[in-house]
Amino acid sequence: MSRIQAPNDETTGNLVDRLLSGLPPEAVLVDPDVTASYANDMASFCEAGVPAVVVLPRTVEQVQHVMRTATELRVPVVPQGARTGLSGGANASEGCVVLSLTKMDRILEINPVDRIAVVEPGVINATLSRAVNEHGLHYPPDPSSWEMCTIGGNIGTASGGLCCVKYGVTAEYVLGLDVVLADGRLMSTGRRTAKGVAGYDLTRLFVGSEGSLGIVVRATLALKPQPPQQLVLAAEFASAAAACDAVCRIMAGGHVPSLLELMDRTTVKAVNDLAHMGLPETTEALLLAAFDTPDPAADLAAVGELCEAAGATQVVPADDAAESELLLQARRMSLTALEAVKGTTMIDDVCVPRSKLGELIEGVERVAEKYDLTIGVCAHAGDGNTHPTVCFDAADPDESRRARESFDEIMALGLELGGTITGEHGVGILKKEWLARELGPVGMEMQRAVKSAFDPLGILNPGKLF
Repeated sequence: MSRIQAPNDETTGNLVDRLLSGLPPEAVLVDPDVTASYANDMASFCEAGVPAVVVLPRTVEQVQHVMRTATELRVPVVPQGARTGLSGGANASEGCVVLSLTKMDRILEINPVDRIAVVEPGVINATLSRAVNEHGLHYPPDPSSWEMCTIGGNIGTASGGLCCVKYGVTAEYVLGLDVVLADGRLMSTGRRTAKGVAGYDLTRLFVGSEGSLGIVVRATLALKPQPPQQLVLAAEFASAAAACDAVCRIMAGGHVPSLLELMDRTTVKAVNDLAHMGLPETTEALLLAAFDTPDPAADLAAVGELCEAAGATQVVPADDAAESELLLQARRMSLTALEAVKGTTMIDDVCVPRSKLGELIEGVERVAEKYDLTIGVCAHAGDGNTHPTVCFDAADPDESRRARESFDEIMALGLELGGTITGEHGVGILKKEWLARELGPVGMEMQRAVKSAFDPLGILNPGKLF
């Protein structure tokens, strides 16, 4: 058997028997109808194999048993969280063990003095956020799927969210990890302290590694004091270029918004069609800015003036927290709303320098016209991280082809503008070709060397990244 060859029936039977020798029966799923439901994440155009078995461990020792077994039998292992990913990074390999970590969902510690939380990988992001709020603390990373996605998945993809413009991404909050390696050994990285520079930063290496280097079974996360309730401002613009000019003015002016988000005309219409939220469909771009400072109204007023100077046709600050939350709900449902336009979406995740944001959005408009497709753009504008979302009918072969070609053209545009192929969704299967283009041959050689050091048999999430 090659390093990651799918096992035959005899090997599969042996695999299940070996797994059951160290796992309770309810943790090992073999019914094909059940295991098939674990084959995919939420990405389009990403192949997936049929798992041989799905394992749902509850303890570190059970994860170690799975990895020892997989190593001895040379069987691939695909770690999964909630499968809300958008790049195929959690898709099953043929004949693999799917290692679903959703049952490891305990918050083990919240320490207000050290300002840390220690959690298992299956903890839901929103669950952790609410738990630390009760201690007057704040866990900032908040992906749009925060009510579903897990901390382990967030770590695996180095996910971001709406508040990254002020608070940063997941990588900046992971202090230490407990990781089960490919051969079943348990390794601890990082620290619980505010400072620490002992040795190579292996913690940061695992963040964004998409389960290709080891299985995260525990994470020590940094927390912030809970900020004041934020207020949101909505500004309408007659063009996306004007909205992007406002973004540049805000950031150049030294302002530190807790959120700075953009929705283009297509996205605003999709949200209104889905949820009837009454957003202004006459606008070409809607910019949302928020502040969680002691005097957010004053900050919003200053930003409102900058928006007007950039050509905003209307600037409306929210009166209270409830109205602010309504605007944020509209932004959070953008991707769901765009999916409803044609039934299927390809979601790009191109991040460019803020100064190039307008050029990227104008380029996306040209791509949409060229391929005769609906492409909506929502963006973490304060970070330059855009999500051009191609809407198409998956049952139409020609439209599917055009969708894929338009996706690639947008990726190429992002690189031409000095950007990156992914700001927070990861590479997975969807962007393997583009990773090689971005990193170059020497970069890819070193990436593969790191992978080989941690996973010499190549059994951890094979076929992803490279």
